[in-house]
Amino acid sequence: MTAPGASGRAWLLNAMTTVVLWGFWGAFSGLSPQHGFPETLVYCVWALTMVPPALIVLALAKWKLDLNPRAIAYGLAVGALGAGGQMVLFYAVTRGPAYLIFPVISLSPVVTIALSFLFMGERTGRLGAVGIVLALLALPTFDFAPGGSAQGGGWLVLALIVMLCWGLQAYFMKSANRIMSGESIFFYMTVTGLALVPMALALTDFSRPINYGLDGPGLAAVIQLLNAIGALTLVFAFRYGKAIIVAPLTNAGAPLATAIISLVALGVMPGSIKLVGIVLAVAASLLLAVEPDSAGETKAENT
Repeated sequence: MTAPGASGRAWLLNAMTTVVLWGFWGAFSGLSPQHGFPETLVYCVWALTMVPPALIVLALAKWKLDLNPRAIAYGLAVGALGAGGQMVLFYAVTRGPAYLIFPVISLSPVVTIALSFLFMGERTGRLGAVGIVLALLALPTFDFAPGGSAQGGGWLVLALIVMLCWGLQAYFMKSANRIMSGESIFFYMTVTGLALVPMALALTDFSRPINYGLDGPGLAAVIQLLNAIGALTLVFAFRYGKAIIVAPLTNAGAPLATAIISLVALGVMPGSIKLVGIVLAVAASLLLAVEPDSAGETKAENT
């Protein structure tokens, strides 16, 4: 995480940190469920792993927390949209095929870009525009898997809800950075994540065998900590950079990193569709990184 007050490419450093951390998280996130630890309990572990980074950044900020009503509303909105979308996703994957659900969800930057363009007046140069288009084209390919059949139509509505939640979250995250500190945003994200733990527990089928060993919750904690820290650096990427750039870069870059890590560490060879996505994402990342007008840093106006 780049400290507040940094200049230059602070947005890019934080965004690429998110890409790397979420890349490793994506490559290994399935290990805990494969070892008999339910995904709903993985959510509970994730919510708990948000606590240490939140405390650390608050301590570095000398425990200054934005407590005005507007800041609280923005912070809780960011957290609720992120955590709420995750909870809906748990239900969605029980109603439909993941290979159709995740490509829909991966288009969430479309929502962010549209809102940022219309209401924030964010613009980018030609290279950035081409990079955004390539990133959006790359997103669905990383979770595309041919074959199979949809289990009813309800999953599509749920997938669209998750897409909307996460697209709105990114937009509100950028908006929140204009009126409050990144540390406060992440604190409220942590609070809302923890608030939904009882719901995750209620959705857990405790009648089935659950692995409570080190390769269950222990492994989940290590993996989900990568997710939590990546979420923190994403907050600061939106603080220093344009949402219209950060959203497609991180959403295309993280699956790219996951594909490469899976290939190297897990011996998983991506199919032809994913290879096309990798090429598109690499090109998009390079264009977004070199776009001279993509920084557009914004300082928080604490009130």
